[in-house]
Amino acid sequence: MMQPLTAMSQQAGAEAMTEHAHAKTPVSTTLSVTVDGKTATLSMADLQAMPQKSVTVQNAHTKTKEIYTGVSLGDLLAKYGFVVSPATHKKMLRSYLMAEGIDKYWVLFSAAEVESSEHNGDVIVALAVGGKSLGEDGQFKLVASEDKKPQRWVRNLTAITIKSAE
Repeated sequence: MMQPLTAMSQQAGAEAMTEHAHAKTPVSTTLSVTVDGKTATLSMADLQAMPQKSVTVQNAHTKTKEIYTGVSLGDLLAKYGFVVSPATHKKMLRSYLMAEGIDKYWVLFSAAEVESSEHNGDVIVALAVGGKSLGEDGQFKLVASEDKKPQRWVRNLTAITIKSAE
């Protein structure tokens, strides 16, 4: 009688461990954009309503080409107050942004790297890859087309903050 209970206990323990190992990590569902101390909280619908851009990138981790679609980060920042003009050009050159994921992973970009008038590469807030949702990468993912490695890509993107070094 002890042996069946032990086998059942082992099976239950293995199932619990498997369940824990496959526990889903939280995914991003909103994106906070902070410009000049003012924060806007955006949903998927908000970003889908903006003009979309597609970029083709080589993902060094998967060794495949991927096509991401989403909103240009420069356009997104401009919509919420970071407008680059001759009068603000110097401020743009002295500004940087921090992009943070739900897991607290964060990266930095200079503002010039996300401004299309200053940089050939594209940085987008991706909403889809290959025409499908981002899956476990959340609803939002920061993707930079000119980076050789995806180390500054932020999956489960939850916050973008632009700051001036002045």
